[in-house]
Amino acid sequence: MLRIHDTRARQVEEISGGRAVRMYTCGPAPGRRAHLGDLRTYVLSDLVRRVLEGRRTRVVACRNVTDIPPISGEPPGSDPAGFHDAFRNDTAALNLRPPEHGPRSSETVDVMIELIARLVERGHAYAVPDGSVYFDVRTFPTYGEISGNRLDDLKPGHGIEAGHPRGRFHADWALWRPADGEQSLDAPWGRGLPGPHVECSAMSLRFLGERIDLHLGGVGLRFPHHEDERAQSDAATGHEVVRHWVHGEHLLFDGREMAGPAGNVVLLPDVVAAGLDPLAARLAFLEHHYRQRLDLTWDILRAADRTLRRWRARVAEWSESPSAPMASSYAGRVESAFDDDLDTPAALRILRELEREESVAPGSKFETFLHLDQVLALDLSTEIGKPRVLPAGAGELLAQRERALEANDWAAADRLRDELAELGVRVADTPEGQSWSL
Repeated sequence: MLRIHDTRARQVEEISGGRAVRMYTCGPAPGRRAHLGDLRTYVLSDLVRRVLEGRRTRVVACRNVTDIPPISGEPPGSDPAGFHDAFRNDTAALNLRPPEHGPRSSETVDVMIELIARLVERGHAYAVPDGSVYFDVRTFPTYGEISGNRLDDLKPGHGIEAGHPRGRFHADWALWRPADGEQSLDAPWGRGLPGPHVECSAMSLRFLGERIDLHLGGVGLRFPHHEDERAQSDAATGHEVVRHWVHGEHLLFDGREMAGPAGNVVLLPDVVAAGLDPLAARLAFLEHHYRQRLDLTWDILRAADRTLRRWRARVAEWSESPSAPMASSYAGRVESAFDDDLDTPAALRILRELEREESVAPGSKFETFLHLDQVLALDLSTEIGKPRVLPAGAGELLAQRERALEANDWAAADRLRDELAELGVRVADTPEGQSWSL
C-alpha cells in the first residue's frame, strides 16, 4: 500500500482509506497563469491518484477553482484573461486525470456563508462593526501543528491586514470581508467577499464530506493557508477532518525562485515553444523526489525530452517482437518504489536498468513499460505502428559503417556508432549484420 510523508505527523504513514480514498488538492492561484512550479504540485496529486488506483483503490478527487478576486478586481466568476481555460489545457497536456469534483468558488458562496455562520454559532468566529467576520484563533489550541508555527511567535499582520487591525487578536484572519460594487456579494454581515482561506474548507467539506483522507498542495501553502483551513474545518465539525497532509517542495528555475517579481516564470507553453514535448516536464518532475527542492533548467528539460523520445522509440521497436510475459521482478521493484513515499527517481532508475538488460526479451520489456506507464503517464505507446524515419544524414553514416565492418575497421565502426547515437540512432551488431533503432 502507498506510504507517504504526512507533514503534520512529520513521518511517512500508510494511506489506508479502505476501498475509497477522498483527496483534495488546492486549485491554482487566482489572477495568474499557472507556471511549472504550480504544475509540479498537480503532477504530484495525479501520481498519488494513479498509484492508489493501481492498487484497486477508488479515488474521489476534488480540486477547486478559485474565481473570486481580491477586494478590488473583476466580478466573481469572471476570467477575462482565460487563466482557467489555460490551466485545463496545461493539465490535459501533462496527462492529469480530471477530478470528480471541480467546484468554482463563485458558485459555492452559500456553502461558505453557512460555514462561517456555523463557526460564529460555535464561538470560533466573531463579527465586527464594519461587516468583517474573523476566526478566533485562540479558540483552536492545536493551531500550528502543520507548519510548526506558534501563536505567540506570529507577528501582527498574519491574519489581519497589516496596518488595519480590526480583530481582537493579531493572528485572527478574515472569514468575510466587506466590499462594495460589482464584485461584492450578499451575506448576513453585509455585502462583501469570503476570505481567501474559507473557500477551501467550505468546498472540501461540501464535496468530500467531513472525513478526508488526503489533502495535497505546494509547500508554500502550509502556512497560513492550510493551517487556517485545518482550524476552520476542524472547529466547524468538532473533529480532525483531514487524515494526511501532503506537500510538494518548491521548484526553482536556473537557481531562482519561480515567481513574477523575480521575472523567472516559465510556463508549459514555453516548453512547447522550445521544441520539447510537454510530457518532458512531467518526466523531469518524476526524476526528482517530490519532497526535494527541484532546480529545473533547460538542460534538464532537454535531457528529459531525449529520454522520452528514446523510450517511445524503444517501446515501438519492442512491440514488433514476439509477445512475452511482463518482467514481474522489475515491475514489482518499480511499484515498490512508488509505494515507498513516491520514490519516482528510484523507479526510473529501475526502468533504465530494464531497458539495458539484454537477458529480458523485448516482448517482456514492451509489456512492462506499458504497464508501468499507467502510473508514469508518459504516452510511451505513441510511436507504435508509425513508420520509422532516419534523421537526415543517418542513412549515409549507416552505409559507411557497413563498409567499415566489411573492412574490419573496428575503430571507424565505433566512431560511426557514436556519431549515429548523437543523431538519436541506436546501432546494434547481430549475426545477420548491423541493425538500428531510433
